[in-house]
Amino acid sequence: MENHTEHDKHDDKNSTQVEEKVLNHIEGTVTSVFLVSGMDCADEIAAIQSSLNHPKVAKVVANLMTSQVTVDHDPSLKNEELVGLINKAGVKVREKTSNLSFVVENKTRVTLVGVSGLLVAVGLVFQYLYKISDNILFLIYLGATLSGGSLIFPKAIRAVKKFTLDMNVLMVLAAVGAFIIKEYSEGAAVVFLFSLAEMLEAFSVARARKAIREVLSIVPQVANLIKDKSFVSVPIEEILIGQEILIRAGDRVPLDGTIILGTSYVNQAPLTGESQPVSKDVGSTVLAGTINESSNLNVKVTHTYKDTKIANVIKLIEEAQSKKAPAQLFVDKFARIYTPVVTLVAILVCLIPPLLFSQSWDLWFYRSLVFLVIACPCALVIATPVSVVSALTALAKSGVLVKGGVYLEALGKLRAIAVDKTGTITEGKPQVVSAKVWKNAEENEFFKIALALENPSTHPLAKAVVEFCEKKQVDQSEVLNYQVIPGKGVQADIGSDEYFAGNHKLTHELGVCGPEVEGYLQKLEEQAQSVMIVGKKPKENKSGEILGIFGLADKPREGMQQAIKNLHLAGIKEVVILSGDNQRTVDAIAKLVGIDKAQGDLLPENKVIQIQALSQKHKYVGMVGDGINDAPALAQASVGIAMGAAGTDAAIETADIALMTDDIGQLAGAINHGRKTLGIIRFNIGFALAIKAVFIVLGIFGLSNLWLAVAADSGASLLVIANSLRLLSVQKVV
Repeated sequence: MENHTEHDKHDDKNSTQVEEKVLNHIEGTVTSVFLVSGMDCADEIAAIQSSLNHPKVAKVVANLMTSQVTVDHDPSLKNEELVGLINKAGVKVREKTSNLSFVVENKTRVTLVGVSGLLVAVGLVFQYLYKISDNILFLIYLGATLSGGSLIFPKAIRAVKKFTLDMNVLMVLAAVGAFIIKEYSEGAAVVFLFSLAEMLEAFSVARARKAIREVLSIVPQVANLIKDKSFVSVPIEEILIGQEILIRAGDRVPLDGTIILGTSYVNQAPLTGESQPVSKDVGSTVLAGTINESSNLNVKVTHTYKDTKIANVIKLIEEAQSKKAPAQLFVDKFARIYTPVVTLVAILVCLIPPLLFSQSWDLWFYRSLVFLVIACPCALVIATPVSVVSALTALAKSGVLVKGGVYLEALGKLRAIAVDKTGTITEGKPQVVSAKVWKNAEENEFFKIALALENPSTHPLAKAVVEFCEKKQVDQSEVLNYQVIPGKGVQADIGSDEYFAGNHKLTHELGVCGPEVEGYLQKLEEQAQSVMIVGKKPKENKSGEILGIFGLADKPREGMQQAIKNLHLAGIKEVVILSGDNQRTVDAIAKLVGIDKAQGDLLPENKVIQIQALSQKHKYVGMVGDGINDAPALAQASVGIAMGAAGTDAAIETADIALMTDDIGQLAGAINHGRKTLGIIRFNIGFALAIKAVFIVLGIFGLSNLWLAVAADSGASLLVIANSLRLLSVQKVV
């Protein structure tokens, strides 16, 4: 359990938190989080929310897959009181996650279901082979019913007290009804099969939870704090920024930090999905949750545990599970209407034929019981959430963080992808490959002005120019009135003149691009080089002049051609580069890696217009960028995808999906998994509805009995879960 002051919550207009119930408006609430056992389906969640309907409780959020209940409440309401209210719902609050096997942890439940099944089997043998008396059969089947029903009856009673109609109530009514008309075997079978299905469902959910815990528990709980040339084990929560820790070979990294002593290979697969260990030396960053493979490292801590990259990832995974997919929202609405309607039909089936057509009461009462069993929407309700959580967990383990089911579904529907060039298609580390002093300008002045103008900038091209000029050992000039010209370059006053550094477009606007300049720039751009023109701006009656031109090359990332090919194989109809770089350079890069279309010379607002145009053509469009410069386009796209989330917190904050490594090659696999998830969700919903429809028809004509109805309903639930759990693994795209 934890208790902390309520903080600002992200309001996502496209998502809804799973099983969230806002009860009261309370000022100055605190938030308490409880770990709960026995919360295995929607019925328990509804019971918890109902039990917490208290004047001092503002909001309740129950997360099935993390077994957590989050309560926003008045500070005067103590945790002990909240625990009591939650436990009244038939579940149990516990202090920590159990590592015991499902059977050991649920031995009472397994025993009761086993006894129930054994007694049903014994009763059937005696009933059909030995023909013993009805009184003895009644006792055997009653024992079976009470054994299995001990898991169902308490829930049904709680539901009735709260004037709600859930699956437990329907099953109890069906069992009691069967006993009333002396169909003892069927009444006992209803209870046994339902309790067995509930247990198997809980087992399947536990398996999904285990997969999630594997993602969430990759950080050690202690760190080796270095003190006086020795070290002592300290809980990671107590380690402060700036302290030094020892990470031995073979250990997991406990906290984010910078290496100050040692060289090693670090396995980042637990966090990023990278298959090969990465070489790290002094000055390199290591991230919590990764594995130090070869040598001891001394690391200076840069983030406390709550601010580490893995903590952000864990928070994202937990939040993602609480965001419903559109299919799940549809099912929730459908189930709320469906269950009462089918229950009403069951009552009418019981009453109308005997009352209006003088039919047998026993016959139509029995058929109404079959309808009650059919009314259970278990398979339908569970069809989507288990699929979504399984897929989100599998993608997180492979280094792709999806912020919820709504984005997972959108990922599976993508038909076009727009990508930024620098840092996405290319390595993002351009280098100066040519520096031409123009006409009568002096080389020293050219480099000196370029260094002064580009030194304040963080743009990759500017950094490359600064690095090149610094090697020339030119002096640093003072700049005044420094201004960024969005999408074009920079300008500033140096001495008595005003200078500029920018792209091809800027030279046209300043009127300094003559035929000779145009020809030279075209030559560079056709070689896939970006250009940086440095010069003096026009002033009063004096025309401007160019001091020199840099040619910069940023090579495509390794494997980019195959990554683009895989995107097309994954069903993407069009891949488009959207870049602020000049058109010829962008065209050359696009041709080199096999991209369908390239749009250059774009300002941020122009990228938004291009995304809108793609959306009109393909409807579902993804935008891949760095999560900062491309924020408007990322927001406009159906799905915003950030590169390199392991390197930047802003990427996680900005995008809907974050690729933990700077590898667009991860995207095709994620899209395929999104499509697979969509297919499984659609199949699950269709299958569940088809089973219901078939048994409604069979029930009307008296061709189904309680055995078949329960077996079909329980079997459908288990098949839906088993089908969903196939999403726990992601197929690698090579």
